[in-house]
Amino acid sequence: MKYTWFRSGALAFVALLAVSCAKTDDATPSPAAGRDDNLALGNPSGAVASSASPTNYLLVKAQYTLSYNRDQGKPNWVSWHLSSAWLGSAPRQDDFRVDADLPSGWYQVKATDYSGSGFDRGHNCPSADRTSTVADNSATFLMSNMMPQAPQNNQQTWANLENYARSLVDAGNELYIICGSYGKGGTGSAGYETTIAGGKVTVPARCWKVLVVLPVGNNDVSRITASTRVIAVNTPNDNALSSNWGSYRTSVDAIESATGYDLLSTLPMSLQATLESQTDTGPTN
Repeated sequence: MKYTWFRSGALAFVALLAVSCAKTDDATPSPAAGRDDNLALGNPSGAVASSASPTNYLLVKAQYTLSYNRDQGKPNWVSWHLSSAWLGSAPRQDDFRVDADLPSGWYQVKATDYSGSGFDRGHNCPSADRTSTVADNSATFLMSNMMPQAPQNNQQTWANLENYARSLVDAGNELYIICGSYGKGGTGSAGYETTIAGGKVTVPARCWKVLVVLPVGNNDVSRITASTRVIAVNTPNDNALSSNWGSYRTSVDAIESATGYDLLSTLPMSLQATLESQTDTGPTN
């Protein structure tokens, strides 16, 4: 009797242990956040790395990819991936400088070209989105990544949007972000201007950004569906701007219509049509 009970208990324990081990062995580990292709969602303007294309010149950095406009002295757009793999403890470098990767003979916008203009050196790809290493952070201070931005827009409205994007990363997501500007003429702290730096840098009328939000995973583009959250924002470049970025939400279609760009072009056309026609109504903080 005792032997039978002992044998039965031992067999039950072994079976339970086997099940437990099987569950452990079969468990799928959570995907680790990586540094993915900054241009995964497409080249919005068909930019090419040729000096014969001075108003749509492709610059590929490890930290972001952009289309540079020599005649405006600023990027048309900048595209980058954001995940926890890009974030760390590297301090803000503040080493604003010319971009030596631009073709020889082109005017090199200097950090001092914005001095006294009433406009900030507004990052497209933010400094705080690239804090994993000093080199990553330093790359965001190239002047090819800057646009003349009204201080209220840059330091409050845009900063709030950037902080919200990083909070989405903290919540377990990764983002693909495309940012740019268009038009001519904005109102900074010293009033309205169409250009600065003696006409070498165009002051944009509008600043825009599109964010595609995904839970951390692999094969990102294939995981974008009709229910994927896409946030599109288009603000006037004005110092009287509201600090609430959510009030400037629009559709991707509207930004495409204003710029002539083809955003999210690597997605199937039917999916583009669905996502690009919507205006986000999700939380803003």
